[in-house]
This record gives sequence, C-alpha cells and structure tokens, in this order.
Amino acid sequence: MRLDKFLKVSRLIKRRTVANEISDTGRVYVNGNPAKPAKQIKAGDEIKIEYSNRTEKVRVLKIPANNVSVQEASSLYEKFE
Repeated sequence: MRLDKFLKVSRLIKRRTVANEISDTGRVYVNGNPAKPAKQIKAGDEIKIEYSNRTEKVRVLKIPANNVSVQEASSLYEKFE
C-alpha cells in the first residue's frame, strides 16, 4: 500500500492530499529515510511524521485490504519512541 493511502486509512493524517503534501516536503520518514507519497509500505516499517508542533513515530503492524472503520484504524500501527 502507498504511504499516503496508509496515512489516510490509519487516520494518522486526515486527508490523502495532506499526506501527499507533507511527504513531498520531506517531513515523513520510513525506516529513517525521507519518503515520497508513492513509497510502498509493509508490516514492520517504522514511520516518523514531523507535524508542526510534535513528532510522531509509529510501527506498521498490518496493511489493510481497503478502508477500515475508525475503531480498527488504531490497530494498524503502534506508537513508540
């Protein structure tokens, strides 16, 4: 699954266009490397997102087949430091 779609489906970022913009500006890292929106994500990848006022680090636990409900969204990743 593409990085921008995963960020939207997991509800780490509200809209896919916003995920594209943030990735294009170099504020999203996958496994320590800057990532473009089309980067393919797999289970076990570590994603770091630099928001304007905080940084969030998550580990991908599973990749959904399609969209998931709000309750299931948080089960796609785990936060860590």
